[in-house]
Amino acid sequence: MQQTVHAATAGVSPTIIDATSVARRIADNVANVIIGKNDVIEQALAALIADGHILVEDVPGVGKTMLARSLAVSIGGTFSRIQFTPELLPSDVTGVSVYNQGTGDFNFRSGPIAAQLVLADEINRATPKTQSALLEAMEERQVTVDGTTYDMARPFLVLATQNPIEYEGTFPLPEAQVDRFLMRIRLGYPLKAHEVNILGLQALTHPIDNLERTVSVEELSKAQEAVRDMYVDDSVKEYIVDLVATTRDHPDVYLGASPRGSLALFRAARAWAAIDGREYVLPDDVKLLAEATLAHRLIVSPSARIKNVDAAQIIEDALAHTPVPGSRVRAT
Repeated sequence: MQQTVHAATAGVSPTIIDATSVARRIADNVANVIIGKNDVIEQALAALIADGHILVEDVPGVGKTMLARSLAVSIGGTFSRIQFTPELLPSDVTGVSVYNQGTGDFNFRSGPIAAQLVLADEINRATPKTQSALLEAMEERQVTVDGTTYDMARPFLVLATQNPIEYEGTFPLPEAQVDRFLMRIRLGYPLKAHEVNILGLQALTHPIDNLERTVSVEELSKAQEAVRDMYVDDSVKEYIVDLVATTRDHPDVYLGASPRGSLALFRAARAWAAIDGREYVLPDDVKLLAEATLAHRLIVSPSARIKNVDAAQIIEDALAHTPVPGSRVRAT
């Protein structure tokens, strides 16, 4: 984890200290594979500990799949990979009921969605109908097949990768699908020194081959529970709501972030504070995570797109025009 994570833990509750320890161990482990992207790793960890799903949007070859695999190995949970293609059917994701001639009953055969960490690789290469097969699982942690509901294993995380929409053979994600992702992150190209390091590390084998589990699924679940007790001052809650409301009223926005966006930013900020070893959320946490949690939920107006205005610029403008609350001491 980045050296910026250095908060003193004196007086911090043991559960938060444990959550911080879990996050640091996972981050250090993943950093052995994803070189020079500590900030992205921390964002992914915030989503993981906040029990939210991640959309990784970037060009091919920058490590999107490796990030998912590294997280899966680090927590030791069950892992499945779904390669999304135009031919993929919804039943290929959720599973099917198969008739058993011997018993005369239908037996359910679960699909690859029935894992604790699911990599939805190149999700925008499947049709919207197949993409929508993930909706129930992501929102309600269950799938319904032939009228029967099956619960997902916990913890449950969907990490989807997406190539930019300008690439041929892709379909834009439905707005309802995009809104289910707690955060959208981008890896970007590595710096020259980091890329040289990558060449050396992968000269003989890939670092993922030597990666080992660093925390248990039970430890991760406890960390997720710990952040739910994170203190968030009312002024910070109001700041989150005001910031989201600003996106709805922005002149360059056709459709702003929904209340689910407010909740996403709220949950991510609590997890970020826990990762940093604190048991309270700061306005800086909100500002740091605003783009990752809100930008993908905005629909930029056609006139703004003509002027090359994007969602990231709108979030930056919203942050600049939303008053930041002053510091308040938690009552004891």
